[in-house]
Amino acid sequence: MRDMAELTLGIDTSGAVSVAISDGCRILSRRMDERARHHDEVLLEMIDAALSEAGASRSDLACVVGGRGPGPFTGLRVGLVTARSIATVLGARLIGVPSLDAIALEAAEGCPEAKTIAVALDARRREVYWALYEVSGDGSDASSRHIVRTFEPGVAAPADVASSLTAADVLVGSGAHLYPEILPPTGEVRHADAGFLIRTALSAEARGEDLTSTEPLYLREADAAKPKRRKSALGLGDRPL
Repeated sequence: MRDMAELTLGIDTSGAVSVAISDGCRILSRRMDERARHHDEVLLEMIDAALSEAGASRSDLACVVGGRGPGPFTGLRVGLVTARSIATVLGARLIGVPSLDAIALEAAEGCPEAKTIAVALDARRREVYWALYEVSGDGSDASSRHIVRTFEPGVAAPADVASSLTAADVLVGSGAHLYPEILPPTGEVRHADAGFLIRTALSAEARGEDLTSTEPLYLREADAAKPKRRKSALGLGDRPL
């Protein structure tokens, strides 16, 4: 019988709304809704549906993983606030992972021969959020593969990063599919899947990485904000939730 105390909930709202439940060894259930700008309307219902499919309830959760983006301000805030709230109420462990990492892992497992991965997400304003990765592990065993970020998440016009992204073995993400003439995608992955978010987090923790921060990766000011000087290249901590 499954030990419910070991269940992990993954939440990502960096683009699509995605949730998943894992027992640490496998993904027991997952949900994804790719419609935009309604994260707060569907997220809790999706969490409860995923828990029900896994034969569990919120009180069985021992860990919550939140996708840190980058992504739209409002959508990203909804996911991270929900992750923090559930973890606080339940006394569950809370960890955060860049959403781009989950996309890169899914792309790497879908293309066993790939050694480098590029991810580009729609950032609106005719820009993309992007990052680059190297893949390590046994190409014949998808579960043994892990990704290492070689260029931290950034935001830029597609043409400005096209040479770097198209040089990778695999290019995926909603931004690549939005600008195929500049960033021709080589895979179908568009958004972060919360199942891969959990797997990325647990793998990184096993390697000793510090995942305690759940600060959102805001790489620029909100559309309605007045121009301000950023405090860091990644914008970490620039704006409270």
